[in-house]
Amino acid sequence: MKVLVTGGAGFIGSNLVKQLLHDGNDVAVLDNLMSGYRENLGPFPDVRFIEGDVRDAAVVSGVMKDVEVVFHLAASVGNKRSIDHPLTDAGINVIGTLTVLEAARQAGVRKVVASSSAGIFGELKTLPIREDHPVEPDTPYGSTKLCMEKLCLAYAKLYPMEAVCLRYFNVYGPNQRFDAYGNVIPIFAFKMYGHEQLTIFGDGEQTRDFVNVRDVVQANIRAALSRGVSGAFNIGSGTRVTINHLVELLKNVSGIDAAVVYGDPRPGDVLHSLADIGAARSAFGFEPSVSLEDGLREYMEWVSGTG
Repeated sequence: MKVLVTGGAGFIGSNLVKQLLHDGNDVAVLDNLMSGYRENLGPFPDVRFIEGDVRDAAVVSGVMKDVEVVFHLAASVGNKRSIDHPLTDAGINVIGTLTVLEAARQAGVRKVVASSSAGIFGELKTLPIREDHPVEPDTPYGSTKLCMEKLCLAYAKLYPMEAVCLRYFNVYGPNQRFDAYGNVIPIFAFKMYGHEQLTIFGDGEQTRDFVNVRDVVQANIRAALSRGVSGAFNIGSGTRVTINHLVELLKNVSGIDAAVVYGDPRPGDVLHSLADIGAARSAFGFEPSVSLEDGLREYMEWVSGTG
């Protein structure tokens, strides 16, 4: 199968590329390296890498020839980043997605599998969260991801092209680096190995559904292989832990006893999160298999090796 992975030099994208190559696919990657890393693709010499931006229609059109499936992961990610840079967030997540969809339509692509986010829901009213939970995003990021979903599903209705939008919860795993806008796990992990104290915003009793990147990769591939399936689906572990418990797990798997301080809650952060993954299980057989403890142990080993 000939596939294109936008954002394929990034965290989730590079893990997806690894599995796609292992499965014998012909893989091209489009990435502007704004948040991706060329070294993530270093182990994969067979990948055709194109450095370019999803907002550039000529570049996107040029890499779409004969592609059967597009995995669209290129994005501006994170609530805080979107609050700080809302125009960039909208340009990449909305215009970039529309550019990819239009090029895919013109090239006769069979399926687009797009990476969305649980951020579309906003403050949660019920748990676990099903796909029909009200969507009231609290940040530009959640709003642009919701717009991205609507564009994908509109194209699937208008044209002979299927579209699956995967609503990720809190993804973690190897190749996930630390930055100011990142997931709590890499922030804590890199600070622990740097012998820095950890800051928990709020009382630490807020809960998150953490899903390992290997499970997210399998969700993408299963969605791509499914025939006759379009729609939006939650992708999480179907379990949740408090941030306080997460810290204890990180300490246990790393052997590092980091100091913890508490700060004020951050705007845009939800209190609780838990995915109902029944729809993805029914539609394309999604079944998470990596436990949080095992996944954290693997991730902390990766972090320790980056220093």
